[in-house]
Amino acid sequence: MTERGRGQLARSASELAIGPSHVRWDGQALQIDIDEVCSPLPRRVRGRVRVHPQGLCRFVAPLDAAGRHRWGPIAPCARIEVELDRPGLRWSGHAYLDSNEGDEPVDRAFRTWDWSRASLRDGSTAVIYDLRPAPNAQGGGADRLIAQRFAPDGASMPFEPPPRRELPRSRWGLSRTQRCEEHTPVRVQQTLEDTPFYVRSVIGAAMLGEPVTAMHETLHVPRLVSLPVQLMLPFRMPRRA
Repeated sequence: MTERGRGQLARSASELAIGPSHVRWDGQALQIDIDEVCSPLPRRVRGRVRVHPQGLCRFVAPLDAAGRHRWGPIAPCARIEVELDRPGLRWSGHAYLDSNEGDEPVDRAFRTWDWSRASLRDGSTAVIYDLRPAPNAQGGGADRLIAQRFAPDGASMPFEPPPRRELPRSRWGLSRTQRCEEHTPVRVQQTLEDTPFYVRSVIGAAMLGEPVTAMHETLHVPRLVSLPVQLMLPFRMPRRA
C-alpha cells in the first residue's frame, strides 16, 4: 500500500512495476513479486504470489448513475499460490481478481457501499455490489445494486439479489449489511481488516439456495475523507518519491 512517485512506476503490455515490486502476466498466470517494508512498524515482506485464472472475464459495470466509476472482474474464478520468504508463509486456495477505475475522487459519487463475493458449489462466483450514492452525486441519488454470477470460463449472468440484512457494527462503529437469504443464519466468522473507514470480514450466510462463505467489505466514504483519517493515512500508507 506504499504510495510511490511517477519515477518509480513502469508499465508495459505484460508488466507493471511499482518501486521494487512487480506484477507480470506470462500468458497463463499473473505473477506478483513483492519486496516491501511494512508500516508503521518496519518489517520486510518479500515473496511471490501466482494467480491462475480459470477463465478471463470482460464484464464491466458502472458503479454510479453517471458512469464515472466502473468495476469489472478480470478472473472471478481462480486459484492462488502464495510463497513468502519473509515472513515464512505458504498457502494456496480459491482466488478472485477484479479492477476498479474512476474519473473522479470516490467521495463525489458514493457515501458508502457493501460488497461481497462467494464461491458456489458448481465452481461459479457470486458477487454483490450494494452502493449508496453521495448526496450530490452526478446523475441522481438512487441506490445502485449489482448482483452477478460468474462461471469458471468467465461467462456471467445477473441474478435476483436477496434482501439486505444487518451485520454487527465493526469495532470502529461502522454499520454494515449483507445481501443474503432470509430465515437462514448470517454471522461474521472472522474480521481481517478493521479501520475507521473500512472493514473486511469473512461472512457465513446463504445465497442462491446454498450456504456460502463470503468475503465481505464495507467502505464508508465520509470517514475516509475526514481530516483525522487523512492525517493518519500516511502512517499506514507511506509515500516515497
